[in-house]
Parts: sequence; structure tokens; C-alpha cells
Amino acid sequence: MTSPSSLRHRPWPAVLVQERPRPERIRSRPGAWWLAVATVCFGAFMGQLDASIVTLAYGGLRSDFGVSPAAVEWVSLAYLLTLVALLVPVGRLADAHGRKLFYLYGFVVFTAASAACGLAPSLGALVVFRVLQAAGAAMLQANSVALVTTSAPRGRLRTALGVQAAAQALGLALGPTVGGALVATLGWRWVFGINVPVGIVAVVLGYYLLPRTRTRHRAARFDALGLLLMATATTSALLGVSAASGLALPAGAVVALFAVAAGAGWAFTVRQRRTAAPLVDLALLRPRAVSLGLLGALCGYLVLFGPLVLVPVVLTGAGSSELTAGLVLTALPTGFGLAAAGADRLLPRALSDRGRCLTGAAVCAAALAGLLAVPLTVAWLTPLLALLGLGLGVFTPANNTVIMSAFPARVSGTGGGLVNMARGLGTALGVALVTLALHLAPGTGAAEGPRWAVLVLLGVAAAAALTAWLAPRGRGGGRRCCTR
Repeated sequence: MTSPSSLRHRPWPAVLVQERPRPERIRSRPGAWWLAVATVCFGAFMGQLDASIVTLAYGGLRSDFGVSPAAVEWVSLAYLLTLVALLVPVGRLADAHGRKLFYLYGFVVFTAASAACGLAPSLGALVVFRVLQAAGAAMLQANSVALVTTSAPRGRLRTALGVQAAAQALGLALGPTVGGALVATLGWRWVFGINVPVGIVAVVLGYYLLPRTRTRHRAARFDALGLLLMATATTSALLGVSAASGLALPAGAVVALFAVAAGAGWAFTVRQRRTAAPLVDLALLRPRAVSLGLLGALCGYLVLFGPLVLVPVVLTGAGSSELTAGLVLTALPTGFGLAAAGADRLLPRALSDRGRCLTGAAVCAAALAGLLAVPLTVAWLTPLLALLGLGLGVFTPANNTVIMSAFPARVSGTGGGLVNMARGLGTALGVALVTLALHLAPGTGAAEGPRWAVLVLLGVAAAAALTAWLAPRGRGGGRRCCTR
């Protein structure tokens, strides 16, 4: 085993590509795993804060750079497409070379790119820097679930994942408020600049508090063609959905995008079956706990992010201010965070992860059914969004526990990448499908469009409940691979 003293005497290139063990006084603490989970929560918090805060900068970007709303969309679209495409391959590389190493470098890249975004001289430069920022975010998100899974003791995994989910919810809840305050006082550039001090603190804490990767999975080579095919499939599919939702593209181009997505997805599947070193070992997806759990993760985040598009349209269309819409929206992530952090204390210990998934999905469906039955006003939206958040807060940690407990420890980075890829796709589809419902439904802007959007979300919540019902019985266990 390499000692810290020997690391100090190694050449800098070697030090930069090796994981440093935690100091003995930290590693030997009874609650050392909580320190690791808390460190990972920095990334979880910043990822969701960044997802919800950037939209507040759109107005400033349009006025400063003199561009159209469609052009500004690429600030978010470029980030999202890059993130979804890189999550699985980055998780694969982290399994081979060290999850702590990739997590720390992810924060370095994310922080440096955030500073560059804040200094961007043009919209084109900002989009390029957002791609780099997404690459750093992929290094963070692909390893966050894996680091929690391999740090928490057996039997505490669901609690640890709940805390991480609560940190995500907190970032999501604070995004509209923090973003609005920054844009109103300091300008849109500080929407990106706020990431810099948090990133610096997170790198220092991660260096000392995160455990090393003790079990690694090295492949003979990296499947570059598989990465290209997967990136093509996901990018084409998301662009197709965005285009169908009103993005300025011809109808033929939309059809072509979906055809390319289907073709690339089929080619990716064939490639993964035949290559000796697949990017994603399809055998990992065969257990129902994994395949249905990933579908459930996609559904959960679709339901979480869909209202972020719907509620501002409904309330501002009825004459409410953007501030009012933002405050009402905070009920959703607040309920999510409370349930994610406190469900273990309130729900019966004998209730399995499958039972918790069913319970959470049923609460979500009930909240959405309520939205179909009542006027979409501030008085009704606030409690029903809070109830929806509570259901998602019960569902998500239990669902993540089911998934991660089904993966061997040696590929937990790949598993975490798949979980976050499902989340990313769910996030994109939540925004795109609600926008599509508002765009296509008759009476958009009045009552019909929002009702159709709620109906779409209700159907997705029902699908999440079905995946939980079909999933195997049993409690999640979790696997350990990191101790230092």
C-alpha cells in the first residue's frame, strides 16, 4: 500500500494521477462515512443549483449579446446534451482509474469552466464554456452515487442516498431564488461565478475526506465507437424532442433526428454485444432491479422537472409575477428534500425499498390527479406541489438503493453513470414533453394546454408505480469497496 509520505516524494505527474488516502485521524472516526457523503453533497447541490439557476440569466443574455430566445436556448441545450452523452463513459473510466480522482478533477474542470462562463465575451464562447462545464459536471455526477454507495455502511445506504437527494432538492429549491437575486443585483455573470468559491471548497474537502477506490474494473481498451454511437443516439433523441416542442427546425429534420436516434441506438446495442470491451456491459442491465429501476429513475426526474416548466406558464399567464411563480415552485423541491432526508425516520423500518417506491409513486399520482381536479391557482398549486415533492422524496432514494445494490462494487461508477444518465434524460424529457403538450394542445395558454401537461405527468407517475410493482422484492443492501 502506498503511504502518504511516499506520495510526497513522487514526481508531480504521478501524484496527479493517484488517489490520496484520507488522513488516519479522519478515516478512523466512527462517522467518517458521513464526512464523505457530506462532501459528495456539494456536487449534488451545485449540479441542481446550476440546472435551475441558469434560466434566470436568459433575459440578461439576450439583452447583453443581442440574440434571439432560440439562440439563448443553446446555453442550456449544449450543457444538457454533453452531460447526458458523457455520464456513462466517465463512470466507466472512473471504475478503472479511481472515482475519487475523477470526482476531484470534475470539480476542478467545473469550477474553471464556471469562471470562464462568467467572463464569456460572446454567446458562442459561453456555449463552448458550457460544454466544458458539462464535462466537469459529468465527472461529478457519474461518481456521486458510486461514492455514496461505497462509503456508507451496509444498512445505511438508503439514508445516505436520501441525504444526497435532499442536497439535490435544496439546490433545485434555491436556484430560482438565488438566480433571481444575483441577476437583479450583480448581473447574469454571477449566476456562473457563484460556482467558483463553492467549487474550491469542495475540492479541498474532497481531497481530505473522500475514500480511495479500493476495487477497480479495468478493461482491455476503451470503446470509443460505442461512445460515439451512444452520444449520437442520445443527442439526436433530445434534439428531436426539443424540436417537436417548438425549436425552429423543419418537420423533415425532426423526423430525421428520431430516425438517426433509433439507428444509432440499435447500432450501439449491437456493438456492445459484440465488442470484447463494451462501454456498457449489457449483462449489467438484465436484472429487473436495474432495468426497471433505471426506468423508474427516468420517470421520477421527468415528474420532478416537468412542473418547473408548467407552473411559471400557468401562473404568469394568470397574471402572477415571476417571483410568485418561483416561490410557489419551491414547494416541490422542499417537499422532496424533507421526505428524502426524513423518510427513514417516519416510515416503518420493515417497509422494503420496493414498498417505498410504490408508496412514493402512489403519492405522486395522487398529487397529480388532484391537479387535474382543481383550479391551477397559487392556493391549490402550493400544497399539491409539496405533496408531489414528498412522494418523489420517498420514491427516489429507495429506487436508487434498489439499483445500486444490484451492481457489483467493481462497476459502481458505471452504475452511478447509468443512474445519472437516466436522471438527465428524465430532466430533459420533463422539460420537453411538458413544452410539447403546451405547444400542441388546443387552448395553450388557457386551461387545456396545462391540463394536457398534467395528464402527461400523471401517466409517467403511473409508469413509475408500475416499474416499482414489477421490480423484485427485497431490501437493498449495498456493497463496499472503499475504506481509506
